Amino acid sequence: MKRHGRAYVEASKSVDKNKLYTPTEAVELVKSLSKRKFDETVEVAFNLNVNATKSDQQVRSSFTLPHGTGKTKRILVVTKTMTEEAKKAGADYVGAEEIIEKITKENWFDFDVIVATPEMMVALGKIGKVLGPKGLMPNPKSGTVTTNVTSAIESIKKGMIEYRTDSYGNIHAIIGKVSFDNKKLEENLVAFVNEVIKNKPSGVKGTFVKNITISSTMGPGVKLDLTSFN
Repeated sequence: MKRHGRAYVEASKSVDKNKLYTPTEAVELVKSLSKRKFDETVEVAFNLNVNATKSDQQVRSSFTLPHGTGKTKRILVVTKTMTEEAKKAGADYVGAEEIIEKITKENWFDFDVIVATPEMMVALGKIGKVLGPKGLMPNPKSGTVTTNVTSAIESIKKGMIEYRTDSYGNIHAIIGKVSFDNKKLEENLVAFVNEVIKNKPSGVKGTFVKNITISSTMGPGVKLDLTSFN
């Protein structure tokens, strides 16, 4: 059984385990319970009624939060055909086969997201077993495999997040920082929850979302009232 520190245990006492909180209440509570000396990340976790082993029930896409995540992402663009466009758009790193070799031989991962043009996907596929577990493999569904690298880079810089269900039907995503204004954090939360809800797979019958919880990096989870969303 996982053991939590004293600060976590004390914070947990302020969360009513039998209550489902509105977005406004949940954001206020999560922020009030953050007592760390660093600016904690605020995360949302979904448990969905999906069978993740079925391809038609997987939930995967990307979404640009209204107020960003509060985190600057280092962007690697893997391309042969759009090198100049990527550099002009502000990519941190740009390359083709040589950058893939660097990842393979030097275990180089000084980036947070990869954007790739279609002609590079065969080469990237060869290191999919390395990129996949780290959540770095580009995918058309998340907008990271594209011929419009400028638009992809701009979206990432504005606060685009990628999300997908894990093998248990869960989704975890960052929606901001504790230092965010309450209203902005709430707007990010509501926008993202509605984004996930509208992407209910056609193969899912009945209730789609089982529960949603938000928390800060080191804080306890606060369960949300699902009726608060569209």
